[in-house]
Amino acid sequence: MGAAALRALPWALLLLGPLLPRQGLQANPMVTSEPSPGQPAPLPAGEIGGFPPAPPAAPEVIHPLKEQPANGSGEGHHKPRKAFPVLGIDYTHVRIPFEISLWILLACLMKLGFHVIPSVSSIVPESCLLIVVGLLVGGLIKGVGEKPPILKSDIFFLFLLPPIILDAGYFLPLRQFTENLGTILIFAVVGTLWNAFFLGGLMYAVCQLGGPGLNHIGLLANLLFGSIISAVDPVAVLAVFEEIHINELLHILVFGESLLNDAVTVVLYHLFEEFANFEQVTILDIILGFLSFFVVSLGGVLVGVIYGVIAAFTSRFTSHIRVIEPLFVFLYSYMAYLSAELFHLSGIMALIASGVVMRPYVEANISHKSHTTIKYFLKMWSSVSETLIFIFLGVSTVAGHHYWNWTFVISTLLFCLIARVLGVLVLTWFINKFRIVKLTPKDQFIIAYGGLRGAIAFSLGYLLDYKHFGMRDMFLTAIITVIFFTVFVQGMTIRPLVDLLAVKKKQETKRSINEEIHTQFLDHLLTGIEDICGHYGHHHWKDKLNRFNKKYVKKCLIAGERSKEPQLIAFYHKMEMKQAIELVESGGIGKIPSAVSTVSIQNINPKSLPVERILPALSKDKEEEIRKILRNNLQKTRQRLRSYNRHTLVADPYEEAWNQMLLRRQKARQLEQKMNNYLTVPAHRLDSPTMSRARIGSDPLAYEPKADSENLPIITIDPASPQSPESVDLMNEEPKGCSGLPPSPEEDEEGLVMRVKEPSSPGTDDVFTPGTGDSPSNQRMLRCLSDPGPRPEPEEGEPFIPKGQ
Repeated sequence: MGAAALRALPWALLLLGPLLPRQGLQANPMVTSEPSPGQPAPLPAGEIGGFPPAPPAAPEVIHPLKEQPANGSGEGHHKPRKAFPVLGIDYTHVRIPFEISLWILLACLMKLGFHVIPSVSSIVPESCLLIVVGLLVGGLIKGVGEKPPILKSDIFFLFLLPPIILDAGYFLPLRQFTENLGTILIFAVVGTLWNAFFLGGLMYAVCQLGGPGLNHIGLLANLLFGSIISAVDPVAVLAVFEEIHINELLHILVFGESLLNDAVTVVLYHLFEEFANFEQVTILDIILGFLSFFVVSLGGVLVGVIYGVIAAFTSRFTSHIRVIEPLFVFLYSYMAYLSAELFHLSGIMALIASGVVMRPYVEANISHKSHTTIKYFLKMWSSVSETLIFIFLGVSTVAGHHYWNWTFVISTLLFCLIARVLGVLVLTWFINKFRIVKLTPKDQFIIAYGGLRGAIAFSLGYLLDYKHFGMRDMFLTAIITVIFFTVFVQGMTIRPLVDLLAVKKKQETKRSINEEIHTQFLDHLLTGIEDICGHYGHHHWKDKLNRFNKKYVKKCLIAGERSKEPQLIAFYHKMEMKQAIELVESGGIGKIPSAVSTVSIQNINPKSLPVERILPALSKDKEEEIRKILRNNLQKTRQRLRSYNRHTLVADPYEEAWNQMLLRRQKARQLEQKMNNYLTVPAHRLDSPTMSRARIGSDPLAYEPKADSENLPIITIDPASPQSPESVDLMNEEPKGCSGLPPSPEEDEEGLVMRVKEPSSPGTDDVFTPGTGDSPSNQRMLRCLSDPGPRPEPEEGEPFIPKGQ
């Protein structure tokens, strides 16, 4: 045991030498560690038995402060002397990042120059000019004698495509997308399958009839080529449709189709690629291939939803470190895309699902500055990626190998157009049977004409293996031809055609709180109509999902009081913040209108965390008092019925009271008409002074008051009484109002009272002198019953001939 330890000691020292301090045990790296010729060689590590010879002497340790030779190096390590010891050229050290920076700088400069010249941008789409720039740059590089770079599929799918899809998915107009989801799925799934099999079958027939150069291309190769070229490209659609400002419906239909057909393209591409390696394809392989479509699409969506929920949950705890909030959005989205690509699932579907799921919860948790950072960084990143893609398309066209076959290329282009037109016409005819807003022929033309192809088809074609697909160069040539035709010809002519056909364009309007209120009102109204009819449409399921989201999901993924905030209040706060920022940017902070609350200004730079709102607790007595006040002063509304059944209708408790009120009003009108006809006395009409003087002279006793006028009965009528007209009582009472005082409000409420005229005092004329009973209010009351005519002027009521003259 001891001998073995002694033998292992020298080797342990050698192994521990680099780990020991420099000041004694570690050898100087400037001195070689090879033993001198006179020293014995050490034993190999595997030797057993016997004591080894004495260990070699340790090399001389040179202190780092001792003088070294002038050359500073050992023999055989001389370097050429430089004019300046520090300066030099080492391009290989910075080649890759330097060239990447140059390409990005070129893309930004081209984009800047495109928008500086408005005459060019109004005629030619941006994507066309970028492809032309790529062709020129590629030709220049090739003319110098260098090999131009080619857009590799890994670079495209892993670095250039994800920013564009994440930007489209994160800011996807979710309402328009969900309302037209059925139409989008039919175009994306059925339309893509139709294009792939129709184009692949016709191209197989062309290859069989095209001559000796095409006879060797089999059916699976043509179907694979059809699946590559049939998918609408989202990058090309975004580049063209955003410039022509088409209306929201057409934009979401074409763009949604380009996003969702990725699952079909991925499944068909990998399926036909695997089938090409099989000796025989069975029915089981076809069934499994059909089921793989659901696995790829739903699996991609599931991966995106999982990462979106994790991102939303993580954003709950970032209130103390706001700097890293945008980074979580980018990292979780990119991880969703990579995880989907890891299992050959749909990465585009995963990116869209993660962006859609995380956005409402993340925006409720992060600060406004983080939201602005996410927005502009995504826009910048996607714009640069889109520019690089179109430039590299042009460069790869010059640098790649091509094999031109007129029959194959022209047939591909022609059949692509025919398949697109036929697919849109047939599918639209079927879709319009179920749509409320029908797709017009103009809409169908724009959908068919907007089926653009782009870099996804080129990258999928570039991934083909020469061993199994010897016709790869011819496929790439046909794919590039179709891309150039759709981008240049269709992309340049779609804007004049939209203007010529007078297709409705997008209206740039800001959302208002009024629009949001009416939108939510219509959603609740349609949901209620569907519940009454027993039809469970998308409004019903949308309401169920919103209730589940509000009750469970928001409480888990949104921090603080914002989880309980209604959607309308959250939208109002967002509008306030936006309006406040616009005021600050425009310099109008000193002229803030009264409609803008100070909360929006304070939210720009919050000084402290918001205090939780405390709702005051009401006692039972106070609550009952409030309810009593509301019952007495507000109109009684109808009670909400729990359910509707035409066989068991519940009687309305207020319907009978309403009918009784209508009957009382009708009886009151009838009573009033009868009293006007039978029970009224014509009002005393004052004549002109000449007629009054003649009448007094002819019969002065007719105008003297009667002695028994005090015992005349008065008739009290209540028009609102529910009694019949026959039940009017004649009461022998003292005349009201004989005291000379005006009638009180209580007497007015009892009804209309017919009073006799008071006896005249001595020295006055009872005809021409108005008494208390002849007050203007009493006269107007009598005229309401007898309708004697217009009211006399005040001068005519004065006595013309005083009594006693």
